[in-house]
Amino acid sequence: MITRRKFIKTGTVAAGAAVTSGNALAGAKPPLVVVSKGKPEESVYKAVKVLGGMEKFVNSGDRVVLKPNIGFPNPPEWSTTTHPDVVKAVAGLCIKAGAQRVIILDHPLRDSQICKERTGIEKAVKGMKGVVLAMLDDAKFYKETPVPGASELKSTAIMKEVLRANCLINIPTAKSHSATGVSLGIKNLMGLVWDRMAFHEKMELNRAIAEQLIVIKPKLTIVECIYVLLTRGPSGPGKTEELNTIVASTDPVAADSYTVGLARWYNKEFKGSQVKHIKIAHELGFGEIDISKMTIKQV
Repeated sequence: MITRRKFIKTGTVAAGAAVTSGNALAGAKPPLVVVSKGKPEESVYKAVKVLGGMEKFVNSGDRVVLKPNIGFPNPPEWSTTTHPDVVKAVAGLCIKAGAQRVIILDHPLRDSQICKERTGIEKAVKGMKGVVLAMLDDAKFYKETPVPGASELKSTAIMKEVLRANCLINIPTAKSHSATGVSLGIKNLMGLVWDRMAFHEKMELNRAIAEQLIVIKPKLTIVECIYVLLTRGPSGPGKTEELNTIVASTDPVAADSYTVGLARWYNKEFKGSQVKHIKIAHELGFGEIDISKMTIKQV
């Protein structure tokens, strides 16, 4: 497990010279973060409505990619994967908004078919017209892509479907993580790249995670907090808490930073600024980390 000292390490982080610094956020309009409580599908509908409706993100004829966490063959109550009802609700809203195709993607850490079955996601979206669930575990589905201005993640192979999509919607589950403290939206994007071990073995992990946002840009982040995994993440089983909450924002840093404050990870309270990869993403200019500078709407 991650040590408390490692989790709360902050320190000064220098941004890459070619990447916009966090100072660019000065004077920007406060990002809207919507916090919705209730049953999974109902919470998704309420949150997206407050953000302007799915039509704000998806145009008629669009090819949309959804990125839930489907990496482990566990039931939703473990909170190691995204709740199937949340995935179904988001996919349905995209189709209703006029999407031609909705592709649900992940690069699983365990057997693909077993993950699809045990998470309940395959069953949840079965029969939905225009919706495809694909677990891309072959290098042929990825394209090596330069990451301009990055100091660690200078190049990485990204799913071709992500690169060609009109809209990417990130749908992580909220959980603890042994290497990064928590795994929320920004961390969830690692499931769209081929060589994740390089992040761990050849790069400074937290900076590489943050630098994904240079080339992987979700239009919307919907953090599923129906259950949250407080210990023994990312694979569990561990201590969980039922929050029945959805956190949604167009700002990936704000979504993650707000979510960190919803629970006591490892029996401790933390802020987004105390999670290294979230802090770096903020300093690189990808979003707001200070909750006092966000517009929070609870529905």
